[in-house]
Amino acid sequence: MSRRLVFFSSIVATALSCFTLGIMHARRGDAREYDAKIDAIRTEMRTELGRGRRGEAVVPAGTSGELPHTTQPSASARERMVREIKQELQSEMGLLPLNLLRDRRSSFVELYSTDNFGKTNYGTAGYLGRGYFVTVKHAVVALKDDDDRQNTRQITSVRVVYRGKEISAKVIDTGDADVEVHTGDWAIIRTRELDLPALHVDTSFPYDFAEPLFRLGNDYSKGIILSTGYVGQKTANGLVTSLTDGHPGVSGGGVLNQRGDLIGIPIGRMQGDYRFSFILPMRAEMLRKLPSYEPAVVAASVVAEQ
Repeated sequence: MSRRLVFFSSIVATALSCFTLGIMHARRGDAREYDAKIDAIRTEMRTELGRGRRGEAVVPAGTSGELPHTTQPSASARERMVREIKQELQSEMGLLPLNLLRDRRSSFVELYSTDNFGKTNYGTAGYLGRGYFVTVKHAVVALKDDDDRQNTRQITSVRVVYRGKEISAKVIDTGDADVEVHTGDWAIIRTRELDLPALHVDTSFPYDFAEPLFRLGNDYSKGIILSTGYVGQKTANGLVTSLTDGHPGVSGGGVLNQRGDLIGIPIGRMQGDYRFSFILPMRAEMLRKLPSYEPAVVAASVVAEQ
């Protein structure tokens, strides 16, 4: 009996050991697979930023859109777009409560500007309260480009869409950008005070690699659409890359963290590739013309930056 007991005990011990080793091996395999995915994302980001797709230098492009002269935003098209993304929102936005996402979406409006040549561009603006919005400079001020007409081009009107109606806006302050996709490519515009939830600004977000982001913008002039993505890398000129789509119209929209705070604005994408976007992090400087806007938050971020 003692020999049989010893033999049986040995079999049980061996089985338990194999089972334990199998679990440990599986966990190590999962960890290696996760690390491999992160390394692949990092490699792809570095490759795209370092040398472009075919060995050429990466060229940034703005993400404001241009409307044909006779085209107006279609209410039916917006409704259709919302229906198409409902399922995606329910399946992919688990990192933020849906009620918070709906609240933040209502803080952004469609932005339209028209120049002296009759051309209308579209983008996005985020509400900061008291009638103030943050957006990109290239949406409300004529910047340099390859078009010779830029020497005489001027923006003649800026409007935001509020409850289906266009409301005139005035440019209050801008950064120092003279081209698109630049650290000074930001602007503050103002309308009358509107019944919209004001965004909470976080100017101290660290932008760690692979952190999740939420982007809201006026995709293709179809209304404010939500998209998800991840932090890429910080660039030498003070921007941040992200794996977030950069469709026309999202410039000036919002980049939110997992708490729903406004941490940046999308200002462009890599030319020829909508998967990689450029984010302009929010800075205290952008709020300098706003009356008493979140002074505690701004002061804390200024100290951190120094």
